[in-house]
Amino acid sequence: MKLHPVVAAVTQRIRERSAPERNAYLDLIDKMASRDRGSDRLGCANVAHAFAGLPSNDKFRIVEERAPNIGIVNAYNDMLSAHAPYGTFPDLIKDEARKHGATAQVAGGVPAMCDGVTQGTAGMELSLFSRDVIAMATAVSLSHDVFDAALMLGICDKIVPGLLIGALQFGHLPTVFVPAGPMTSGLSNSAKAKVREQAAQGLVGRAQLLEAESKAYHSQGTCTFYGTANSNQMLMEAMGLHVPGAAFINPGTGLREELTREAVRTVLQIVKAKRFAPIGQLVDERAIVNAMCALLATGGSTNHLIHWVAVARSAGITIDWDDFAQLSSVVPLLARVYPNGAADVNQFQHAGGPGYVIRELLDAGLMHEDVLTVRAGGLREYTRLPAEDEAQKLTWADIGASRDTDVVRPASDPFSVTGGLKLLTGNLGRSVIKVSAVPDDRHVIEAPARIFNAQEELTAAFNNGELTQDVVCVVRWQGPQANGMPELHKLTPPLAVLQGKGLRVALVTDGRMSGASGKVPAAIHVSPEAAAGGPLARLRDGDIVRVDAVAGTLQALVPHDEWAAREVAVMPQALRDANGRGMGRELFSSFRRNALAAEHGACTWL
Repeated sequence: MKLHPVVAAVTQRIRERSAPERNAYLDLIDKMASRDRGSDRLGCANVAHAFAGLPSNDKFRIVEERAPNIGIVNAYNDMLSAHAPYGTFPDLIKDEARKHGATAQVAGGVPAMCDGVTQGTAGMELSLFSRDVIAMATAVSLSHDVFDAALMLGICDKIVPGLLIGALQFGHLPTVFVPAGPMTSGLSNSAKAKVREQAAQGLVGRAQLLEAESKAYHSQGTCTFYGTANSNQMLMEAMGLHVPGAAFINPGTGLREELTREAVRTVLQIVKAKRFAPIGQLVDERAIVNAMCALLATGGSTNHLIHWVAVARSAGITIDWDDFAQLSSVVPLLARVYPNGAADVNQFQHAGGPGYVIRELLDAGLMHEDVLTVRAGGLREYTRLPAEDEAQKLTWADIGASRDTDVVRPASDPFSVTGGLKLLTGNLGRSVIKVSAVPDDRHVIEAPARIFNAQEELTAAFNNGELTQDVVCVVRWQGPQANGMPELHKLTPPLAVLQGKGLRVALVTDGRMSGASGKVPAAIHVSPEAAAGGPLARLRDGDIVRVDAVAGTLQALVPHDEWAAREVAVMPQALRDANGRGMGRELFSSFRRNALAAEHGACTWL
């Protein structure tokens, strides 16, 4: 299938825009790849330190037999249900490596925080910046420079982008990402959301709410809604960085173990075949566009409008929200997974999963097929479903037709002809809105603004019964420079309750919402942020604000001269002091000070 002209044009524009930085990046990884192996190049004391803790047989393999040595970067902890399975992965990986005459070492661990635990608390203000900490920790782990390849063990929100940014600093290494899979289905996401809305109205108590949450989040594995963590897995498949079809196989199964072993075999095949396919070559402008198209086709997390900008930058590639918006205009919505539908990721996988979506996009000319992946067979390998045969060996089969057209549909009959993501521009700045789950009659909201300086203020106003009319709730001072740009998930239930009462409600914020805004229109990531003197700092209570996802505008309906003459509000000192103190936030003052705007990836390292 010929590539769609808009996909081709966006890719070419990215290629031309990025040429100087991308060429410099490729020159660097070429130089790194041309060096002698680490154990041959380093001094004897360096080599002795590097392998002192290994069994003698492994030392012999590396130094004398010059066997490949795989560096494992592990985001294991048992605080995150999604990452708890990783505790057993290193020994399994080492065992498989030895079977193929190679070795593996845990190069290092990276922090991994759970947004579900920190949501609505001060700890959430470390969340976005943890991505760059993870990238740094990945670089520190690989800086020992004795590895011939790498495996990245991570799943959740900031962890995969952080691992990917860090791995791309060592772009000369063949690298495979290793998922661990979602938990089995518990209480449905829609039932959980209903209980949350009831709790927001005081109709159920804490005991009933905790019971519902515990039935939804009940075991090891990724949470089953299609938020940032599971969007990460979709994008890894679309970029060809997984073993094909590995994303949504449940942990603790024989198939999951075999896919993990296959990750070892896959990365060793690249090394031993001397097929120059290191991660820095794989992640080019075509792979980045493929990830963007997969995100749009599945209604994935809006966090990736920040994260993938940063990922692309780390490979010398520059993308922006205009690129996302243009792709969204031609990429159809092929999946409905909560919060954009009723299904969870296990149902998505059963219906066809990532492989189905990738196949449909390839066949419609909406993804680049001529890309490198970690597999010699290219991206078409990612359109097939893994299984075990009678001998417990891996096989892959064609996915065939959708097994549930309420969950995934062909490109010829999509849920929507566009990707459900809109770029909003106007006198309030640049923003994005995800409308794939928003009712059609709510795509345009025009109402008086109510200004809040923190999410707690909005919650208090709701609890006090102050929000009784149509309203655009503006929550400012939530950007990267203000407080680290936390997600504002706690606002979803009260806003949904107001909308359910028939009020016309929208949220406008320079903070994040991920995919959790669901059915409530939310103009998020407003840039420039209020703390940087952005337009949200000019807004006043009662100003009429129009959030228009049809026309793509975000506008304060204030006369131009009055708007231009308005004083720009300054972040209250008490709020600034509170944002920077306690829960380790003091350590991130330089991150807040140096963070780029959301559209530039909120990067702290440029």
